[in-house]
Amino acid sequence: MTIGGIVSAVVLGAVVGALGRLIVPGRQSMPAWLTVAVGIVAAFAGTGLCAMVGLRTSGWNFWETIFQVGIAAAGVCLVAACWPPRSHR
Repeated sequence: MTIGGIVSAVVLGAVVGALGRLIVPGRQSMPAWLTVAVGIVAAFAGTGLCAMVGLRTSGWNFWETIFQVGIAAAGVCLVAACWPPRSHR
C-alpha cells in the first residue's frame, strides 16, 4: 500500500466513522481517535463484504458506502458499550 493509499484510508475511515457515530442514537463516550479507528476497520470490512457479494469495489460505489457506514454504526455501538464512561469533573 502506498502513502496515498494509507492517507486516503485514514480520511475515508474518519468520514465513515463519523457517519456511523451520527447514526447511533444517544451520546457515546468514546474518543475521536477511536471513532476514526472503528471507521477504518469498517471501511476495509465494507469493501471486503462488497467483494464477497460480487459488487464492484473500484471507484465510488453506493452500496459499498452503505455497507461501510452500517458496519461503522455497529462498531460504534459495540465499542461505546465496552468503553468506560467519561468522568465529569
